[in-house]
Amino acid sequence: MGIPVFVFAGLLVHCVFLASIFDIYFTSPLVHGMTPQQTPLPPPAKRLVLFVADGLRADSLYELDSNGTSRAPFLILENTGSWGISHTRVPTESRPGHVALIAGFYEDVSAVAKGWKENPVEFDSIFNESKYTWSWGSPDILPMFAKGASGDHVYTFCYTAESEDFGAQDAAKLDTWVFDHVKSFFNSSRSNQTLYSALNEEKVVLFLHLLGIDTNGHAHRPNSREYKENIRKVDEGVKEIASMLENFYGNDGKTAFILTSDHGMTDWGSHGAGHPSETLTPLIAWGAGVNYPQRVASQFFEDNFLKEWKLENLKRLDVNQADIALLMASLIGVPFPLNSVGTLPLEYLNNSAHFKAESMFTNAVQILEQFKVTKHIVKRGKVSLCKTLINLALEGLSYYHTYDRLFLGLSIAMGFVGWTAYVILVIIKTHTNLTKESTILLYGFAFVGLIIAFFLLIQTCPWTYYVYCLLPVPVWYAVVKELHVIQDLAAYLLSLPVGQSMGFLLICVLGIEILVFSFFYRSTLTIGLLVFAGWPVITQLWVQAKTTALIWILLCMLLGIFPLMPVVGREPNIPLMLSIALSTYVVSSTHDSLQNKQGLPVFNQIISWTTLVSSSLLPLLSPTFLFQRLFSILLSLMSTYLLLSTGYEALFPLVLSGLMFVWINMEQEALQQYGLSLKPKLAVFNFSYATDIMQFRQLHLDDVRRSFFFENTGSFQKVLFDPASVYCFLTVFSPFMMGGLLVLKVVIPFVLVSCAFEAVQVTTQLSSKRYSKCYISALVGISHYVLVMSLTIFMMLMNGLAQLLTTKKLELSRKTKHHST
Repeated sequence: MGIPVFVFAGLLVHCVFLASIFDIYFTSPLVHGMTPQQTPLPPPAKRLVLFVADGLRADSLYELDSNGTSRAPFLILENTGSWGISHTRVPTESRPGHVALIAGFYEDVSAVAKGWKENPVEFDSIFNESKYTWSWGSPDILPMFAKGASGDHVYTFCYTAESEDFGAQDAAKLDTWVFDHVKSFFNSSRSNQTLYSALNEEKVVLFLHLLGIDTNGHAHRPNSREYKENIRKVDEGVKEIASMLENFYGNDGKTAFILTSDHGMTDWGSHGAGHPSETLTPLIAWGAGVNYPQRVASQFFEDNFLKEWKLENLKRLDVNQADIALLMASLIGVPFPLNSVGTLPLEYLNNSAHFKAESMFTNAVQILEQFKVTKHIVKRGKVSLCKTLINLALEGLSYYHTYDRLFLGLSIAMGFVGWTAYVILVIIKTHTNLTKESTILLYGFAFVGLIIAFFLLIQTCPWTYYVYCLLPVPVWYAVVKELHVIQDLAAYLLSLPVGQSMGFLLICVLGIEILVFSFFYRSTLTIGLLVFAGWPVITQLWVQAKTTALIWILLCMLLGIFPLMPVVGREPNIPLMLSIALSTYVVSSTHDSLQNKQGLPVFNQIISWTTLVSSSLLPLLSPTFLFQRLFSILLSLMSTYLLLSTGYEALFPLVLSGLMFVWINMEQEALQQYGLSLKPKLAVFNFSYATDIMQFRQLHLDDVRRSFFFENTGSFQKVLFDPASVYCFLTVFSPFMMGGLLVLKVVIPFVLVSCAFEAVQVTTQLSSKRYSKCYISALVGISHYVLVMSLTIFMMLMNGLAQLLTTKKLELSRKTKHHST
């Protein structure tokens, strides 16, 4: 198999492996065709008011401030309802959080990528089941429930997308906008008889989406004065709205209120993962049909928050986020959302035992509808049986939802192991011709493929199943076809001393495990770097180049500090940012402007985007001599990286690049162990003149060590979604643009390492194509599957980008003078 064909096949195979994980684990939980179910008894409330304080942490709302007073006195002290914590699920983002709250199910994570504001799939919700729903707030959230609703009864009032500016003076104005527009709306209804009549109907929902807390949390962090003051303003606004609505409806006692949040936020202003600060959100309910506060002598929760909040004597009622949709449906008497997987939290209801039993029965039948079961096995009034039935039905749903998971997982695992074995065989085999293919072997594998295809056909499986299940057939055929190579490898390994064989195996296993564990524990990378630091000591390099070896050890230890530090910086630290003067000025100026709440200066924004665009072109204008080209790449990319930094991480590329330059020198010193008489002089080495010199030597065990160096040194930086990193480019909320810039921040260190690795490849007189095979085969861990597959594909692309950046040179066009004769 030729090199281009091999690389293309490797890229294609790993793309299939990556895509398979979404069919195995991330399938949509939605099913259709159910009959709507609702409680037949009259509901306690005619209308429901839902406040969602986006990004509000439970502890931030319930805890006391520095003066020992509550920052939300109306919601906590004056409230006559029930309270608790709503437990959210990963990913803790706005879209899946609101879907769980309003539709009652945990959305397929791929829906976030398919569409943020609109629905990639249709689903039922409380809004859809209501008689009328009016909503106010963010254009990122409201439209997805309006466009998914049947008929014309869900109305939205949104501010402009430009209002969601992280650099604005005070993001609390977003919540003030909502409160003001709700008041104006009800005031105007008094002169609009049609609207007034609609507002007085039953089964009405009012949804107030409050984005100010989330925006202030991203911009200033949850422990900031802005975040905490925003909570006070929300408390005041909720109190005013509740009072206004009671007056509007003549204190009829038919209004139910719920305040909660879609997700929390970490101390450094990010969310999306599963830290308790992100998954613990408040839930407060009061009004028609809601239980009064329940006094208790004592209660215990593992988080030990109650004593800190001074709420140990008020019963805390925790729920799962999807349970809230059922609570809202029960309060106003609408059908439970068709795909809801929640359980009605009975303790929040202030109603008769009959009503609770009927509601639980409705919950059970609604779950059974999803399970496609029509057996009437529950007597009305037996709450405990209903709860058991709900759990059994949910287990059944989970069983059928994951029915093909084991089968597909085994198919992908066989394909993955076969591909890894094939790549290893291609790496180690010599340039001798392949043995003649066995026709019987070919027919045998073809017959197996036909059997698998027939099995999938009678099962009416989707076309992707054919790809996942048939892929192992040609892969294992290619492996078995190389039986002579396997025999040669076995003979070679048996001829090696036992100590050398075991040592090599131990190093391979240790390197892979460090790489896998680094996905879970970043500090593992520090251990790997300390191991790297000892490399010169156990080789001849300590004798050949002691000064260079000492610098290597020092830089490895310095680089090992970064995995021990927080994933993102807590506060910007301008003095640490040592790079190009203009980028430093832009970062400092932008930071000062945002601190003074003056927004993002236009000049700074222009400079930032210009620097980003030019950083990929400027290195191509420099000479292609090794150190000149690498230094040019560093300076160019460092400018962009600096603009995307908020603290200590600005030093990361400098330390990393220093280590890479030392690595190139040390690998060149190590060439003599191969018995080469000619070593390239690095000072005059030119990338553009480097040829593929694979005939000089074959692969060596030391080359596997080099591939591990490459993979581990390129895997240090992990960045969570932190808008503060992109403030030099934009401050108005744009999830995909901000995400793209953060991805670029992660890519830059990989580019630096890939360019250095390209230099190591050509200066150690080995084909760079062979190295691409080495690191394709090295990532053999199944753990953290998506990250491993993505990283493998990403490294292949980085290899191509590094060759482009190091070998190509843009020539400015010159006019040729023509002389007349």
